[in-house]
Amino acid sequence: MNEMGAPKTYKLYVGGNFVRSESGRVYPVESADGSTVRVAQASRKDLRDAVVKARGAQPGWAGSTAYLRGQILYRVAEMLDGRRDQFVAELENGGVDTYDAVSEVDDAVSAWIYWAGWTDKLAQVIGGVNPVAGPFLNVSTPEPTGVVGVIAPPSRPLAGLADLLAPVLCGGNTAVVLASEPAPFAPLTFAEVLATADVPPGVANVLVGRTAELAPWLADHHDVDAMEISGVDDPALAVDLTVRSADNLKRVARTDGARTPRTDGEFLEIKTVWHPARL
Repeated sequence: MNEMGAPKTYKLYVGGNFVRSESGRVYPVESADGSTVRVAQASRKDLRDAVVKARGAQPGWAGSTAYLRGQILYRVAEMLDGRRDQFVAELENGGVDTYDAVSEVDDAVSAWIYWAGWTDKLAQVIGGVNPVAGPFLNVSTPEPTGVVGVIAPPSRPLAGLADLLAPVLCGGNTAVVLASEPAPFAPLTFAEVLATADVPPGVANVLVGRTAELAPWLADHHDVDAMEISGVDDPALAVDLTVRSADNLKRVARTDGARTPRTDGEFLEIKTVWHPARL
């Protein structure tokens, strides 16, 4: 609730716009004060719309310079840090105690700063000139996989989202995010940061709803190139998503345990070029 007393409306973030579900569906979430907040509940159509927006934005985002992507991701961190009191309050409203809420905001800011610094280093670390036998110049360079479906964890809804989304965007991919179903307040408010931090519309789309309902449709979608399912806490659902993703050879990533910086090109393809060299 803002200072004027108007209740906050939690909407989906698709293609740079804040929208209600096309189905009109909402679902109730109990806040820390015992009141019930009704949150927009994404449908299959909302998911398809988000994939279309992510696909449309992908060439432009991938074609931007690594320096520009780094500046934009760093701006996300700056704006998140500038609104830390609001995000602490959003996390507390979702049932997180104050100490853990402050720590989670700190971790989220750190994740965006970390990956902002990696944008112009991926090519040097992952790519390079390869030694070959023969009169050839052999060069490998990383390219983004494309559109990535991201299933954020139900717990640590802000930091968990940052840990999974930031590396996806770092390499030039675009994303459709299914944010925390039980704790949607902070993720949907974070979409306001994306909207005002120069992240181009469609690069990151944030939906909430029934994860068990929407995630399989995301894995089935043939215009989604990869799935980041580290946030899935149901082993049976994780297996189902992996099997569904095989239909169009999606790359599937799942990391268990603590936060793990990803510098191994999880959502990057390596393009190698052979060129005749003069002797």
